[in-house]
Amino acid sequence: MKKLVLLLFVGLLAVSVKAQEKTAKIEFKTETVDYGEIAKGSDGVRVFEFTNTGDAPLVISDVKSSCGCTIPKKPDAPIMPGETGEIQVKYDTKRVGPIRKAITVTSNANTPTKVIKIKGMVKSDGAK
Repeated sequence: MKKLVLLLFVGLLAVSVKAQEKTAKIEFKTETVDYGEIAKGSDGVRVFEFTNTGDAPLVISDVKSSCGCTIPKKPDAPIMPGETGEIQVKYDTKRVGPIRKAITVTSNANTPTKVIKIKGMVKSDGAK
């Protein structure tokens, strides 16, 4: 009886370890979006596209910006294996000067924290 219980325990342990091998993987099309030179007050919305290249659903739990001038928006639903998703980032283009911001993405992927970046230059109204 003890051997049977031990055998069942080892079998269940092996199945649970095998089930944990499935992981989500996040792969961005590009990890840096370059705004280039844009005019003050122009459209500051850009999109980071990514694919779940893993074999488990990808859940993005949090997306945070390095400052309040950049507002990221994460997908609400899980991204299934092989599917694509996007993270929308809106920069406040009323601020003139260089853009260098980091956005931290937290998920259940094999790399749970990923940093993506935006860069560029906002020109003033009179600049050419």
